[in-house]
Amino acid sequence: MERDLSARLKKIIYSILDFEKNNVVLVVALIASIITAFFVPVDKTYISYFDFPTFACLFSTLLVICGFGNIHFFEKVSKAIVLKFKNTRNVILALVFTTYIGSMILANDMALITFLPLGIFVMRATGKKEYLAFAFIMQNIAANLGGMVTPFGNPQNIYLFSYYNIGTLEFVKIMGPAFLLSSFLIFVCVMFVKKDALILVDKTEYTLPKVKTVFLSLLFVVAVALVFRIVPYYYALIVVVLGMLIVDYKAFFKVNYGLLFTFFFFFVFTGNLARIESVNVFFSNLVSYNTLIVSAISCQFISNVPTAILFSKFTSDYANLLVAVNIGGVGTIFASLASLITFSQYKKEEPKKVLYYLGLFSLINFLFLIILIVFQILIS
Repeated sequence: MERDLSARLKKIIYSILDFEKNNVVLVVALIASIITAFFVPVDKTYISYFDFPTFACLFSTLLVICGFGNIHFFEKVSKAIVLKFKNTRNVILALVFTTYIGSMILANDMALITFLPLGIFVMRATGKKEYLAFAFIMQNIAANLGGMVTPFGNPQNIYLFSYYNIGTLEFVKIMGPAFLLSSFLIFVCVMFVKKDALILVDKTEYTLPKVKTVFLSLLFVVAVALVFRIVPYYYALIVVVLGMLIVDYKAFFKVNYGLLFTFFFFFVFTGNLARIESVNVFFSNLVSYNTLIVSAISCQFISNVPTAILFSKFTSDYANLLVAVNIGGVGTIFASLASLITFSQYKKEEPKKVLYYLGLFSLINFLFLIILIVFQILIS
């Protein structure tokens, strides 16, 4: 009996440790939210922390993407990309700039959820998974920096555009220089990739089921309409959920719920942080010194969206704040929620190479961050 109890206890402990190992960001967000809850007890205000349309967008898009995955849509598209661009450099360029352009239209989070799977299947089909970390990191940077030029390209843009009542032309003028430099830097980075010829290792031929493909495409259009707030999020969510139950209920079992809970706890943490008076006083004094640098540094710890919301209460220098919370999205893994999406996807695909990914991610991201901050200071 004691041996059985001991074995079960060990099994539970190993299961917990394994969960923590595979969900590091989720665990950190959970611990952070619990700690801040001691300073800000749970009350009715907690409900205001959550952007329910964002959760609906995230879940709907993840669900439909899983449906596309089940019919081998990404394998087929990835093979078409390989046959079209033929070598590693050109393929990664195509993946990165597709994500870059997509972020201007779909917003950074949705662009990554949509286009990261392509990277996975391209590298898997060609036996070049050693390039996956670099491709993911560049797609992540492209999503964070590509969306900076449009008011709806990043969540913080939507908020600041409305909060400060910034004109569209003024917005583009503010973000234009950093956007152009980012485009150049991304292109240069990808140019370092060797032009290795790509040969399809996986030669399996996939035939897409026409009816299901059309149905999934329509549901994806609904998810995109949700992103643009064209329809109320609850109606769009109902349509997507019911539609997926009909066309592919198995997709529900493949959704990355850990990512959804990471967002949930992250919102609790940042929401509580903004309500702690000493934190507010501290940031109020801090942001008065240098809005650009302080805001960009803040993004590295509490992410760019919470920084935008928090610092907007303490400064009228919206131009530097706007630039800072966009270029500040590169840097640490916590600098942007989009980075958590990329990390989560990579960890799921390559769990044994997480440290390698984080090291390469930090190197490239901080290089971008430093160059962009120095550039912005010089042109100010």
